[in-house]
Amino acid sequence: MSQRTTESTSGPKRRILVVEDEPALVLTLSDRLSSEGHEVEVATDGDAAFEAARAGSFDLVVLDVALPGRSGLDVCRDLRREGVDTPILMLTARAELYDKVVGLKLGADDYLTKPFEMPELLARVEALLRRSGRALAGPGAYAFGDVRVDFRTAEVWRDGKPVALSALEYKLLAFFIERRGAVLTRDELLDRVWGYEATPTTRTVDVHVAALRQKIEPNPAKPRWILTVHGMGYR
Repeated sequence: MSQRTTESTSGPKRRILVVEDEPALVLTLSDRLSSEGHEVEVATDGDAAFEAARAGSFDLVVLDVALPGRSGLDVCRDLRREGVDTPILMLTARAELYDKVVGLKLGADDYLTKPFEMPELLARVEALLRRSGRALAGPGAYAFGDVRVDFRTAEVWRDGKPVALSALEYKLLAFFIERRGAVLTRDELLDRVWGYEATPTTRTVDVHVAALRQKIEPNPAKPRWILTVHGMGYR
């Protein structure tokens, strides 16, 4: 059974599934990743991990090898067979090269041997998130979560279904992607998206952001992709 940890309200929020059966390590990893601004979900056995990773839209899976029931290696293999391409960071108490090679061959993206230092784990987590967050979904395309944007055709898809965006909504989304991670003020958005010849107000930006969230966010009331930076603008 999986459980959610308390969410942090600061920083770029990415969903991470932590799969670990050692209570102390679960608490340490959950607290530290949450404090870094990520949304963390926990699974404590292999079967729950497989179901959560297959059903959820995670940005990263931190997966222990030694688990009750289905092993971490089996979970990794089965997820890849199901077509789940979420980055996987495997954790193990084993130091043998054979286990590391097997995990990587089964589809793991990185490997960390216990005991490890938290800064090293965080560095690997951020590297995998950065790599996956900027990965193109093909030439001239960009993907995040279940959303795919094709810049060649100006088409947007969510969960495999086309999303109808107005020209301004598409232009706004494309600019957010181009400047991903940066805090964008309303004035900057008005200047770069609407242009000098338009005479919109800052309220216009808020209305269009709200409309865009309705179309691409899993939960528009608690956005994951387009975040409000209070007193400044959006990220």
